[in-house]
Amino acid sequence: MSKKADLHTRLSYALAWVRGKTDLAPRVGVVLGSGLSAFAERLASATAIPYQEIPEFPVAAVEGHPGHLVVGELPSPGGAVPVAVMQGRVHVYEGWNAEDAAFGTRLLCRLGVRALLLTNASGAVNPALAPGDLVRLTDHLNLSGSNPLTGPNDPRLGPRFVDMQDAYHPGLGEVLEAAAGRVGVALKRGVYACVAGPSYETPAEIRMLRALGADLVGMSTVPEVIAARHMGVRVCAVAAVSNLAAGIGAGPLSHDEVTAAGERVREPLGRLLSAVIPDLAR
Repeated sequence: MSKKADLHTRLSYALAWVRGKTDLAPRVGVVLGSGLSAFAERLASATAIPYQEIPEFPVAAVEGHPGHLVVGELPSPGGAVPVAVMQGRVHVYEGWNAEDAAFGTRLLCRLGVRALLLTNASGAVNPALAPGDLVRLTDHLNLSGSNPLTGPNDPRLGPRFVDMQDAYHPGLGEVLEAAAGRVGVALKRGVYACVAGPSYETPAEIRMLRALGADLVGMSTVPEVIAARHMGVRVCAVAAVSNLAAGIGAGPLSHDEVTAAGERVREPLGRLLSAVIPDLAR
């Protein structure tokens, strides 16, 4: 299919391809951010589909984003839960537009997931946060200059105007915090600012973000949240703090910090996701 095809058609081709690879009907969708892809290894009877094999699917090219759609079953005391997991995402700064950045999320929604759980690696704008912290996102600031709903609206996917008042579903957020409490994982709360990247922010920009009410900053997630809400799927999200933002921490910023932080939170994030996904499925 040409990229000129409408979004609904592109998604239909991608959906048909995935359906041809697995009969599982996932109830929860998960997007794993930079350095956080290890969770997919917990799935049993899994089918891993490289993004480049899926028609129309944008291919991740950033280190720490393996680029597989993994559909499998998460073992749980109450019975295995069918889950679809994206190991990595694409970003607008790679040259994709916001619609492309949200394509994988829309495919998860077309697969029939009841809830979407997003993860990312973020810089701490709030000095009360530290590398290694896990943070439940309660809201966001879209400062990226782009929106996946820009352009003609296709009513087959959702309405023209989308209410974002509860973009991060409060009920799912409470479920997330309850699961964190059960498995002994500290989970903070924060507002996420999405910027275009790929350059890191200046100290002045971080001061601006703090004044605007941001606790974290990153270059992803928001297009996916908007697209999922457009399609009527509820969303919750967890940020893993990878570094202190410019002007807060000492030393230069690098992507190596992001991948190292992913390894640091691998075990607690895995416990949290394993605990909450069965609840989200219900």
